[in-house]
Amino acid sequence: MKAVILARGLGTRMRTADAGAALDAGQAQVADQGIKAMIPVGRPFLDFVLSGLADAGFAEIGLVIGPEHGVIRERYARDVILTRVHLTYVIQPEPRGTADAVTYLEDFAAGEHFLVMNGDNYYPVEVLAALGKLAEPGLAAFGRAALVADGMIPAERIAQYALLAIGADGYLRRIVEKPTPETAAAFGADPFVSMNVWVFGPQFFRACHEVPPSARGEYEIPLAVQWAIDHHGLRARALPFHLPVLDLSRRGDVARVTERLRGIAVRL
Repeated sequence: MKAVILARGLGTRMRTADAGAALDAGQAQVADQGIKAMIPVGRPFLDFVLSGLADAGFAEIGLVIGPEHGVIRERYARDVILTRVHLTYVIQPEPRGTADAVTYLEDFAAGEHFLVMNGDNYYPVEVLAALGKLAEPGLAAFGRAALVADGMIPAERIAQYALLAIGADGYLRRIVEKPTPETAAAFGADPFVSMNVWVFGPQFFRACHEVPPSARGEYEIPLAVQWAIDHHGLRARALPFHLPVLDLSRRGDVARVTERLRGIAVRL
């Protein structure tokens, strides 16, 4: 199975100063550019993401980037030698959301199932490996308590993540973006949430083309998934995990992520 890393976003939150977030000169320079995947955390964060995918058995990897992201191309053409992964660059001309990014992947997917993941998250290798074995659409469903344990991701941030309603058969029934406190309470004390790592088949492209924009004017994967469930009968297998995920969304995350990745071997 091929994997896709979504690294096109504007990185608006990374550009914004966080109180108490101390960055060195190199980190600050990249943060000011908003290219979260290239933030130095010992080495560029994307190095760890690519190595984790390789550890999970993925060799063909697509990177969704913008036309202005030459620094990413230069990194993997000039600065490192790739022996375990092969990169294909997919250009999303404008940052119109994650579902819009998926519409540019049809040629890369070539009619097969493919994994899609955020470029600013480091997922456990066992999660990626399990998804890579699926022969149908699916997603990783993360228990919220494990994500906030030991300060991994701030609880107030998790409260904004999409909640997952999973049927007794193990398939996704509903995904609720930006849940209200009342809605969240109905999901219980430790609900499953989406960290935006999915397996899709070629049928999903139709939903990405059809889904209307979100309230903030973007075309987003969670909304496209719900559209596909409601309009096209999508069945997405939910694989439950109670494991941490590293999130590099804001400047305040850099020190914590750097410490968590310390000692993890990178082989590209």
